[in-house]
Amino acid sequence: MPKLTIDGREVEVEAGTTILQAADYLGIEIPRFCYHERLAISGNCRMCLVEVEKAPKPVASCAMPVADGMVVHTDTPMVLKARKGVLEFLLINHPLDCPICDQGGECDLQDEVMAYGADRGRFAENKRAVKDKDYGPLVKPTMTRCIHCTRCIRFITDVAGVPELGGTGRGENLEVGTYVQKVLSSELSGNIIDLCPVGALTSKPYSFAARPWELKKTESIDVFDAVGSNIRVDARANQVMRVVPRTNDDVNEEWLGDKSRFAVDGLMRQRLDRPYVRRNGKLEPATWPEAFSAIAARLKGAAGVKLAAIAGDQADAEAMVALKDLFTRLGSPSLDCRQDGAKLSGPRVSYLFNSTIAGIDAADALMLIGTNPRLEAPVINARIRKRWMAGGFSVGVVGPKTNLTYKHEHLGEGASVLSAIADGSHPFAAKLKAAKRPMLIIGQGALARVDGDILLGLARKIAEATGMHSAEWNGFNVLHTAAARVGGLDLGFLPAGGGRDVEGILAGAEKGEVEVVYLLGADEIDMQRLGKAFVIYQGHHGDAGAHRADVILPGAAYTEKSGTYVSTEGRVQRTQLAVFPPGEAKEDWKILRALSEVLGKALPYDTLAEVRARLADVNPVFAAVDRIEPAAWASFGADGVPAADPLASPIDNYYMTDPISRASKTMAECTATFVGCAHKRTGTNG
Repeated sequence: MPKLTIDGREVEVEAGTTILQAADYLGIEIPRFCYHERLAISGNCRMCLVEVEKAPKPVASCAMPVADGMVVHTDTPMVLKARKGVLEFLLINHPLDCPICDQGGECDLQDEVMAYGADRGRFAENKRAVKDKDYGPLVKPTMTRCIHCTRCIRFITDVAGVPELGGTGRGENLEVGTYVQKVLSSELSGNIIDLCPVGALTSKPYSFAARPWELKKTESIDVFDAVGSNIRVDARANQVMRVVPRTNDDVNEEWLGDKSRFAVDGLMRQRLDRPYVRRNGKLEPATWPEAFSAIAARLKGAAGVKLAAIAGDQADAEAMVALKDLFTRLGSPSLDCRQDGAKLSGPRVSYLFNSTIAGIDAADALMLIGTNPRLEAPVINARIRKRWMAGGFSVGVVGPKTNLTYKHEHLGEGASVLSAIADGSHPFAAKLKAAKRPMLIIGQGALARVDGDILLGLARKIAEATGMHSAEWNGFNVLHTAAARVGGLDLGFLPAGGGRDVEGILAGAEKGEVEVVYLLGADEIDMQRLGKAFVIYQGHHGDAGAHRADVILPGAAYTEKSGTYVSTEGRVQRTQLAVFPPGEAKEDWKILRALSEVLGKALPYDTLAEVRARLADVNPVFAAVDRIEPAAWASFGADGVPAADPLASPIDNYYMTDPISRASKTMAECTATFVGCAHKRTGTNG
């Protein structure tokens, strides 16, 4: 390992480390624009110039590997003069429109000008201007401000895997844009806003909305998919203005999917802010006592077997445990958290992403079954691409042909391929067996089928036959699409003895055998099948469930409560209250606690701490916040011959999968722009 000296301080680093990285290790700040630790090195902004003894001229520290005995100076007069010169050149064509730029207050260029800028410019000619471009409904380009750092190009090409940005022209005529006039079609396009060190790329929905110093910042968790991406919620007054990612190398690194970032404008639309009771066929506003009285009157004397509850995809664990406890006291065995009917109810290992998201980096072969991670979990898809870019990584796909942003072998669309891989007769089985750390990912497109338990059993057999699990490695993974799913399974929010699952509840409601159905934010079921059942809907948006309800209890969205969620990899994480629920809406567990008292079945907890103690009593994993608890291998799934139907992804429209995104104006624009041109998302990789 080479040793070098930076500003009189000696440090030993790994071979291949750059001078800039070594300085960061010592806490010595070197300014930079083009360099980013998660992107390929370009070395083209020259802001990171340093002086290296015996070198004839200043050196770009981001692109210069360290050498043994190297002596570096970062604050000499020559270095300061070089940086001032570079900054003066960068400002030659910059419009200097900071007062109207959305990047103001968060701009790297502003910060560096404060440190190295001059008090006047020597450039007297006309400034360059660039024609406005259209990148779609999410990213607002003002490329006159661009300093050609190429961060956006490197991200879209290398990380997102959608090479639609590039530079055309040379010198002063160089422009960053799409090669042909088109919008950016990546589900991760919003990340180039964070990466841009100036105001060239900003958020179009957030344009001219707020200044960063006006915002209250709250660390939280994303619930638009099951990844559990770490986010920061920025709010002003009682309105969420934007959501940006937080760095967590084990989960989302520092990336975030576009739906998670931009759908938050849906939090202000179609909200339920007061209780409603259906009278004479029409929903009318009511008070909380009136709503509770209507429920109590309907439940009075009702047999427990005629009651049922379904938990939605964004329900927090506190609300689910309260609903489960209440319905258990009412004598109902019919509970389910699987709106899509996924055949998951076995040991914990059977429904977790056991390799962990970070474990993708260590795998050397992958098989995807009935899933399209590009739409179901864009951040995980980017992680898979990152591993593929490193080389030595075979990917096989059983399901529909699609562009996953990395080369893969399409094994077929039918489930019969799985049987051939399980018995070793398929050529891809040999690749899995030869790998040191093979893994598979089975999605809800396979598990939500009628024969989902058989496909789950086949996936287990493949894992066992190809050596996917051992004391050090577990390559069996389930990719969930619902943030609440793993938490619900951990809590046992499932049919008890003699109870009905979602299909049974709907069938029973059609026949009149189920008389009362409680929907906890459940909007993804067929409401027509609820028949004449008395429907209680507790949620935050006027979506499908609210339209069918007989009583509406307004709940809180994920930004309006402190809630516990379990990610697809089994990581317990918590949201934090960033703004208060609108109107008379309340936190979900509090609604259920109050209702239980009216029904004469009072739940034994009154505070959030007591509810979370109850969670840990039901399942100890809830006491291990932000930790992965490995699950022991066990037998799961069913034997049998799968149906001949082709496998498919459960998501057709990435931008509208839940009540919040369906209420979002921005997501509606994305749907019109991208889903209306579905051919942009199809095709195979060459």
